[in-house]
Amino acid sequence: MELFNLENVNLSYGDKHVLKDVNLKINAMEVTAFIGPSGCGKSTLLRCLNRMNDLIANCKIDGLITYHDENINNINPMELRTKVGMVFQTPNPFPMSIFDNIAYGPRCHGIKKKGDLIKIVEDSLKKAALYDEVKDRLKDSATALSGGQQQRLCIARCIAMRPDVILMDEPTSALDPIATLKIEELIAELKKEYTIIIVTHNMQQAARISDKTAFFMLGEVVEYNDTIELFKNPKDKRVYDYITGRFG
Repeated sequence: MELFNLENVNLSYGDKHVLKDVNLKINAMEVTAFIGPSGCGKSTLLRCLNRMNDLIANCKIDGLITYHDENINNINPMELRTKVGMVFQTPNPFPMSIFDNIAYGPRCHGIKKKGDLIKIVEDSLKKAALYDEVKDRLKDSATALSGGQQQRLCIARCIAMRPDVILMDEPTSALDPIATLKIEELIAELKKEYTIIIVTHNMQQAARISDKTAFFMLGEVVEYNDTIELFKNPKDKRVYDYITGRFG
């Protein structure tokens, strides 16, 4: 089922044209990866999907982006960001307890009963494959967790808001290989319940975890296809050159 539809999306920061005539259809309940060289527009497009670029001065966006067939510009940004959550490149736990990190969003949305919050926190941590590691120290500071645990905490914090979509902007780039593997295994589980769109510089990671892959270069989507097909039989020579290491 189609979830996002992007038609002729252009984005500029002042005089800098960053995204150029992007057309994409992103399906629900799949993992979609954005790959390509640094500075090619991957993260910028990711931030378009929940209107994070609205917060940037001198940012101009043209074209159409729909979510569930509705123009995202007609959706309240806070409501959109609740449904389309985001996990950033560097883990960013709040300077408060593990419990309060997860409960923060639900509290802001009016959930005050302790029993309800406990259930949300436990469910979110379990879905983020973190509960067993932290269940006896929920009152401890989240900043004391390891980098990999902090990133899974941020995923749990996102899950607590009951999103439809989880955007991930290079979520493992600051992590060691073992923590990276845990995040990849987690993504495989999460896609049973959520649509996931991930920006990654790691082509092997895209090949391992995604259903579809879009290759970006200089602000354009050069090729978009099933991940297996794109990696085994790229139609554009630029994609072939990138995935075989001829540039990048």
